[in-house]
Amino acid sequence: MSESITFQVQPGGSLRGEIRVPGDKSMSHRSIMLGSLANGVTHVTGFLNAEDAMSTLQAFRDMGVKIEGPVNGEVTIYGVGKHGLKQPAKPLYLGNSGTSMRLLSGLLAGQAFDTVLTGDKSLESRPMRRVTQPLAQMGAVIETQADGTAPLTIRGQNGKLNAIHYDMPIASAQVKSCLLLAGMYAEGETSVTEPAPTRDHTERMLSGFGYPVNREGSTARINNQGDLTATQIDVPSDISSAAFFLVGASIAPDSDVTLKHVGINPTRTGVIDILRLMGANIEVLNPRSVGGEPVADLRVRSSQLKGINIPEELVPLAIDEFPVLFVAAACAEGKTVLTGAKELRVKESDRIQVMADGLQVLGVDAQATEDGMIINGSPIGSGRVDSHGDHRIAMSFSIAGLRASGAITIDDCANVNTSFAEFKDLATSLGLKLSVI
Repeated sequence: MSESITFQVQPGGSLRGEIRVPGDKSMSHRSIMLGSLANGVTHVTGFLNAEDAMSTLQAFRDMGVKIEGPVNGEVTIYGVGKHGLKQPAKPLYLGNSGTSMRLLSGLLAGQAFDTVLTGDKSLESRPMRRVTQPLAQMGAVIETQADGTAPLTIRGQNGKLNAIHYDMPIASAQVKSCLLLAGMYAEGETSVTEPAPTRDHTERMLSGFGYPVNREGSTARINNQGDLTATQIDVPSDISSAAFFLVGASIAPDSDVTLKHVGINPTRTGVIDILRLMGANIEVLNPRSVGGEPVADLRVRSSQLKGINIPEELVPLAIDEFPVLFVAAACAEGKTVLTGAKELRVKESDRIQVMADGLQVLGVDAQATEDGMIINGSPIGSGRVDSHGDHRIAMSFSIAGLRASGAITIDDCANVNTSFAEFKDLATSLGLKLSVI
């Protein structure tokens, strides 16, 4: 994106009210992918109309799938069946969406045609070997740049992929999902074992479309014998977007916020578990199941947080929420230590270094380590920080303004639109003193 957006947050205030944050990004991506490959017409409600999910939607339109919407979060997908995609006339441009690129790599590796996947400067700097190497073991032919980054040229194998068993060296839902999608086109049974639990939306949604996936412990198995049958999908609110308000209402005095219809899939609730370990007051209200996914309303009120050693088994379950958890740690009493989170260095930015740098600008005692961070609770001052075009960094420093002594100016915030375009409006409606300058 060429436009430059700068956020400015005036200090203090509290968050009060009831909101529903936009739909889950992971599920929005997958609803388009699987709905396109299904037989019949799939209806989606709660779809996230943000740039990342729209990149996936446009890619499938470019491969001949008729998709109506989104209008008010509703999308209608006229599925073409498992083998019905057509070769796109041009490279598929995926913007800033790593999920789109990594999952499509697996899905497209078994097609009968060639495709090229490109993205913006940030996406084209992110590592893709973590998917291209196991796909190559399956017989996929994918050409990358010399350093393993995009653009990716995928040579269609037309069902000539071979099943493998893959032990993932790093817990990653994107790698797992990529290989399961490739397994739908591979001869034999493809199985993936993860070293720690990661989000399981792909397995749940495949089952929802009637495609057999066998899960035993930490291993998921799939073969090429199934078909997808169109269904209805109601996408719950994204817990990664809710996380900013879970932290904000915890750290700002006199706060009381209810977040409606939030997905609380157990592979995604690390942020709640970590905040509760720190002493946060979070209630799970009206738990229910919607389309095979657990959903609830979350009520969060101010509390005095305490520093903790974050349990490593919770790290993969909160990997996207750490930027704002670092803000919580800055407001906590005592020391918070994160280890086992090296994955944060290869997100939209190096989230460990960028957050450490920004917190230090604001006067917080934060030290980056190779695989995490050590933060001693400190008063948050004022200053100018750079989000490095990373939406979660921009939103996290916005929330820090609730406890700052002066204004915080955040540069390079245009990419907030990739995941959470409504952030500013919802945050200000609750009481955050955020403006665009």
